[in-house]
Amino acid sequence: MIAMGIESTAHTFGVGIADERGRILANEMSSYSSEKGGMRPFDVAEHHAKRAAETIKRALNKASISMKDLDIIGFSQGPGIWQALSVGASIARALSKLLEIPLIGVNHPIAHVEIGRLLTRARDPVVVYISGGNTQILTHASDRYVVMGETLDIGFGNAQEKLGRIVGLGFPAGPEMDRIIGNWVDLPYTVKGMDLAFSGILTEAERLIKSGLRKEDVIWSFVEVCTSMIAEVAERALAHTGKNELLLVGGVAASPRLQEKMRIMCEERNAVLKVPPAEFSRDNGAMIAWTAILSFKYGGALSIEESSIKPYWRIDDVQWPLMDLPDS
Repeated sequence: MIAMGIESTAHTFGVGIADERGRILANEMSSYSSEKGGMRPFDVAEHHAKRAAETIKRALNKASISMKDLDIIGFSQGPGIWQALSVGASIARALSKLLEIPLIGVNHPIAHVEIGRLLTRARDPVVVYISGGNTQILTHASDRYVVMGETLDIGFGNAQEKLGRIVGLGFPAGPEMDRIIGNWVDLPYTVKGMDLAFSGILTEAERLIKSGLRKEDVIWSFVEVCTSMIAEVAERALAHTGKNELLLVGGVAASPRLQEKMRIMCEERNAVLKVPPAEFSRDNGAMIAWTAILSFKYGGALSIEESSIKPYWRIDDVQWPLMDLPDS
């Protein structure tokens, strides 16, 4: 079975191709960027629509297959920016109808987890899912992924982007922030049980910058505080579940400082940190293709009437068994 996956939840339009043995045959993408920072939803949707055909063609060429070799079409059904989601969903519906093959709607957070499990061979980990709009600590229990803790306001990635716009960094700002070194300044540390909040830290960081403090010092301290908060709740999740694997997924999983703190914490708890390659940590089509295969085997295909996008679709809304990994 060969699946094409279409990712279009936010700034990346991705097309991936995978087979049921877990082989990634292609993972092509085109990402919207803005020198002014941030994303205007309609601009993102326009970018995706313009780049879709060439990205699909590159993926097919990379996989050395043609459209007729595809068995199923998967797409990001949610959560995400509805204008961007609509582009990917429309293309997937059209291809499904044209090729007369099953259409699969994929929950975007589950896809991050499942591509992470596939590539790192994580069996039943505590999952730290960190992206632009999401900051969640997950574990699998019974028939779904359970949210043990999450942000109470905005995701860590979005907080970085907001601070990046304040200080004039381009989009995405996160990688630039990771390269900044500064001196410590005090910022709020907001952990509430297993949950976190970033908006208050962001507000104080903005105030300090406007008061004249060096922006490098504020940015470095902001990253230090936020990554320490995430490491704290992740450690608490490991302690509560007794698991010995920690899987770090999502676009912000590529942050060197976040990885370093998680690695130190895991070593102290005799746990193993597992992080997929950066290409597969960020939003990508391969994760949609692979998860579409799993979803098709578990629940079958969607009708066109069932394929409407779900901009607020939570991971814990989805019944999803802990599936076996394919033989390596």
